Amino acid sequence: MNKIWQDTVVVCRMIKIEHSIFALPFAYTGLFLASGGRPGWGAFVLLTIAMVAVRSFAMGVNRVVDLRFDRMNPRTQRRPLVTGELSVRFTLIFLAITALIFIAACAGLNLACFWLSFPALAWSGLYSFTKRFTPWCHFFLGSVLGLAPVAGWLAFDPVLTLPAVLLFCGVTCWVAGFDLLYACQDVEFDRKVGLYSMPALFGVETALAVSSFSHAITGAFFLLAGWAAGLGAIYFLVTGFCCAVLVWEHLLIKADDMSRVNMAFFTLNGGISMAIFGGVIWAIFA
Repeated sequence: MNKIWQDTVVVCRMIKIEHSIFALPFAYTGLFLASGGRPGWGAFVLLTIAMVAVRSFAMGVNRVVDLRFDRMNPRTQRRPLVTGELSVRFTLIFLAITALIFIAACAGLNLACFWLSFPALAWSGLYSFTKRFTPWCHFFLGSVLGLAPVAGWLAFDPVLTLPAVLLFCGVTCWVAGFDLLYACQDVEFDRKVGLYSMPALFGVETALAVSSFSHAITGAFFLLAGWAAGLGAIYFLVTGFCCAVLVWEHLLIKADDMSRVNMAFFTLNGGISMAIFGGVIWAIFA
């Protein structure tokens, strides 16, 4: 049992379970908008379990699928699967368990979520393969996290609505934008092994420009989502602040200076997801 516990701790560290902070607030945003601020504890808890489980599944798939590349990339050679601290066999068992937890949590929400859990799992796992054949892999990843507000909405009301769709588009562009920044760190490695990241194919400067454009569109989609959901001025003020943070994020990163990419990637974007959710809560209950 002690070995199982140790391996579980290691796998959670490997998949950076704390990065659930990116998607969870947007899932809660969809849930609270659909329910008018009264989702009930059952839906809240089941949605939380489902979101953490599916993200853990997706990240675990990514680590297993990319193991060959992680062994060659100096930036990733200390990951547990590479060093042998964690076995592929245990990781595959972990993937099976998280998939079952996700399906069970979705089944507890409603029948629509149960049936949609299967294509959602497939979609979240497919991302790991897209970098092998398309430079649009960053936007594919964005669409995986973009499902978070849709999932939150469907968890309470299994009917697709305009605010949920607009939030999906906003989150998709937001994630693609900061994933492009992160991918700039591996531009030379991606070129060497033939991976199709946008920085590797079109250059860092082009990737930064696409990232900036994606984040400009992100702001527009978030504002439109607030309008479609009938949110008040408080939400728009918060969203305007988040847009300013995105501008600051791009001022931190230069084509010849990637030293602050981790700050831009995690700290600022984690704050944005929580701020949008906070703006929604504030607008609903103000």
